[in-house]
Amino acid sequence: MVKVEINGQVVEAREGDMLIDVADQAQISIPRFCYHKKLSIAANCRMCLVEVEGAWKPLPACATPVTDGMKVFTKSPKAIAAQKSVMEFLLINHPLDCPICDQGGECELQDVAMDYGDDVSRYTEAKRIVGDRDAGSLIQTDMTRCIHCTRCVRFGQEVAGMMELGATGRSEWMEIGTYIEKSITSEMSGNMIDLCPVGALTSKPFRYSARAWELKSHNGIAAHDSIGSNIILHSKDNEVKRVVPRENESINEVWLSDRDRFSYEGINSDERLTQPQIKENGQWKTVDWETALQFAVEGLQTQLKDASKVGVLASANATVEELHLLQKLARGVGIENIDHRLQQRDFSLDASGFHTPSLVPTLEEAEKLQSALVIGSYLRKELPILNHRIRKAVLAEAQAHVINPVEFDFNYPLATHLVSETNFVSEVAAIAKAAVEIAGQNEQAWLNAVEVNDSHRQIAQSLKSSEKAAVMLGQISLTHGSYAKLQKLAAVIAEMTGSTLSILPIAANEVGASLVNCLPMKGLNVTQMLEGSMNAFINYAVEPEMDSIHADKALQAMQKAAFVVNFTAFDSDVQRDYADVLLPIATFAETAGTFINANGIKQSFKMAVEPKGEAKAGWKVLRVLGNLFDVTGFEQTHSNEVLAEVLDNPAKSVDFSAVDIELKGGDDTFSIISPYMTDAIVRRAPSLQATPDAQAQPMKKG
Repeated sequence: MVKVEINGQVVEAREGDMLIDVADQAQISIPRFCYHKKLSIAANCRMCLVEVEGAWKPLPACATPVTDGMKVFTKSPKAIAAQKSVMEFLLINHPLDCPICDQGGECELQDVAMDYGDDVSRYTEAKRIVGDRDAGSLIQTDMTRCIHCTRCVRFGQEVAGMMELGATGRSEWMEIGTYIEKSITSEMSGNMIDLCPVGALTSKPFRYSARAWELKSHNGIAAHDSIGSNIILHSKDNEVKRVVPRENESINEVWLSDRDRFSYEGINSDERLTQPQIKENGQWKTVDWETALQFAVEGLQTQLKDASKVGVLASANATVEELHLLQKLARGVGIENIDHRLQQRDFSLDASGFHTPSLVPTLEEAEKLQSALVIGSYLRKELPILNHRIRKAVLAEAQAHVINPVEFDFNYPLATHLVSETNFVSEVAAIAKAAVEIAGQNEQAWLNAVEVNDSHRQIAQSLKSSEKAAVMLGQISLTHGSYAKLQKLAAVIAEMTGSTLSILPIAANEVGASLVNCLPMKGLNVTQMLEGSMNAFINYAVEPEMDSIHADKALQAMQKAAFVVNFTAFDSDVQRDYADVLLPIATFAETAGTFINANGIKQSFKMAVEPKGEAKAGWKVLRVLGNLFDVTGFEQTHSNEVLAEVLDNPAKSVDFSAVDIELKGGDDTFSIISPYMTDAIVRRAPSLQATPDAQAQPMKKG
């Protein structure tokens, strides 16, 4: 530790820390543009020039390491003169279009210019003009405003792992652009908007829709994957206008995936269901809530004479409170066929019990892993924030091993990438056998016939020799026809190598759905329901024909059922074809609730905007239905009361060592799901649907 004096204030710091970081910790303001705490140091804007005693010229605070006894002056005449000169140069070519710029009101250049800029420019020559680039459906470019801070370029290289933006030319003729007019396709590209200190990169969906000072801010939790990214929802006139990340170092740091950033467009979709609808004599009628609920109760009571023929399908993106009341209501009226696992194909492990999916290392621990084996996952698209943490680990010399049925483009170097479409399970079994051999355990007779090669041994040895190692099963494994075998084999690999086992949850509240028993504890799983002759369905925040891995079977099952109740935020012709009641419920931005993320962290949030039309918070609708069915335990008046009922619910676990599997045979079918087809809100976000990731057709192999 050393002592540094800044503006007469003595500050203690670690030797070698950069001066700008030390000043920030001491809450001493230094202007900057190119510096960002999560990016490498470029020192090219020179806005952070300060006077250091003994130095013959001002030094950039972002690139100057502190030493013991250093004296720094950020407000001296010499420092101020240097900063004002830099500001004057930056404004030479910057256009005076603040009134029409979306960055106006939250622009770093505006803020700094107020302190360091002059009211009259001495520059009389023509300003340069730079043509805009079409960077895709998410980012709007106005490159004449660019001040060459290169934050966006460094983000692509260092965080997104994709060199999508770069610089050409020199001096004032330097231009930031994409490679041969390509679009920006990274699944985390929207973070460039936050990083840009001027209006060169702005949000295309948000463009010209509101001014920064008109927006109200609401803290929230992202609702589309299991990371539970912390977000801020900005609203105007009771409508969500944009979503930006909220800093939380232990979860999403300062980043946000494009799916969580731009999905808000779906909340404002023209397909929003705003009034209850019932079908009488084949005709749809708009009715009040009381009529709709009574119609639903009477229709369900008719079918509940044989409750074994009634199924409940729930969304794992619904809140803990909603899922708890849903399963409580269903079991209260005698329904045991309850499931949220619409994307799972193989349920044979259910005979041994249910296993709560989880990410065992925390997200902060994930970036400190020394070795990781990812089985059946395109982690980049499934869980972008977790993939970012793994990427940081790889850049710190960790080894990442991936085995998939098809090849994917990862944004970091892989130590091993095994690809086998038809022998996927056999490849995983070979790694398990190699791990058994290395561990010196010979009692695993069921692995005797498996052939092992050097690649399998290298993967097992990498995990075994690492103090911090992890085995992870992803979404492709979840959709695989031999999912139970993959879980068993992954458990063997983890046990024999001393690694942690993570069966990754994908949806926002998949962990919560398991904790509140939104599972067929005594009834049929989702596949059995869809293949059986069910008389009635209750669909909660799901569109079975889109959300189920068995889309065709799901639609047929709905059409065959005598009575179907849909709790949904959206209207569609397909739903109107098979449903009998449509009950409009609020989206995640319009209700209070709780999500439990992949690490088991409970994160509650409040309502950001009022529900559209006559839509209601789902937990409130379920509470009223409980009363109409005369089920006890539905007296809650606040979502916190519902949450309190399940706070201590334990996670479920399966003893994989006691699970017997047969390696021969099995189902090799699997699916690859577009990251922008995962739920009803995302599917209705036009900007996301215009991206290459959404245009790619979901892949099914068998």
